[in-house]
Amino acid sequence: MDTSQLLKGVLDLAVLAVLRETDGYGYDVLRRLRAAGLEDVADASVYGTLRRLFAAGALTSYVQPSEEGPHRKYYGLNKTGLDLLAQSTKTWNHFADTMSVLLQEEAA
Repeated sequence: MDTSQLLKGVLDLAVLAVLRETDGYGYDVLRRLRAAGLEDVADASVYGTLRRLFAAGALTSYVQPSEEGPHRKYYGLNKTGLDLLAQSTKTWNHFADTMSVLLQEEAA
């Protein structure tokens, strides 16, 4: 199965979940996603997702100086983002439960 297609459908939820714990800049979010097991996630996909979620009003952003290069743009969840995360989590859990039932029936 091509996991890149699965990632497209859940990247928003994964990014929101990563930002739930603490704010992060683009590469930090990418690193945290990969550390969580999403090794195949592309840089451009994460940066695009952050920009899209920000434009949709789900994220806040601020710039912080960096000792290791240019300033970094950090993203964090706001109320809209937290609500979106809660709703998307419900949707994901329902979908995952349904798939688990279907796959168990298939294996039987």
